[in-house]
Amino acid sequence: MGSNAFDMWMSRTFPGIPFERYADNILVHCVSQAQAAHLLVAIGDRLKQCGLDLHPTKCRIVYCKDDNRRGQHELISFDFLGYTFRPRTAKSRWGKHFVSFLPAMSPKAGKAIRTAIRGWRLARRGNTWSLDGIARWVNPFVRGWINYYGRFYRSALSPLLSYLDRLLVRWACRKFKRFRGRPHRAVRWLCRLAERDPGLFAHWQLCRPARGWTIRAG
Repeated sequence: MGSNAFDMWMSRTFPGIPFERYADNILVHCVSQAQAAHLLVAIGDRLKQCGLDLHPTKCRIVYCKDDNRRGQHELISFDFLGYTFRPRTAKSRWGKHFVSFLPAMSPKAGKAIRTAIRGWRLARRGNTWSLDGIARWVNPFVRGWINYYGRFYRSALSPLLSYLDRLLVRWACRKFKRFRGRPHRAVRWLCRLAERDPGLFAHWQLCRPARGWTIRAG
């Protein structure tokens, strides 16, 4: 069943039910658990007519719990396009905190980004790369992550950006003799550099390195 065929079938069969689709990833918004259960069966039947089956674990009914929906349900979160949607604390324009159902970068996406950063092996490039060269290499990736995952709950990116700074410190400890065995000096150097030239690395405009880290020199 092609994507356009599914869109046409949904619009024709359930015209009042909104949905989003990207490739074969689909979200359907229902007003009740009964409606969701009915629609899940209908979609499954339609796919079987086309020789397809619903994914046994990915296709599920999720309750979008927040301050206005306080019922109980086994599932209250889901992942979609690299985001995890779940109940999160938010702040109103008047400064009042409340629970809303919001997206943030998913743990799976965060793990993939950390693996990519680790794969750059920055700490081992002290003899071959300059700091400017590292910035030119990493900035396109970091800008892409910030532009995509930073649209909602940017604070979820902070641990990853701090991890990148830690690797820069390790790079400096290998690159410069004055920092070997003295990672805290390298931290202070990186902090001063970020204050003096915040545009050098794309993530410094969002989250600058802070003093007081505990970093292994190796």
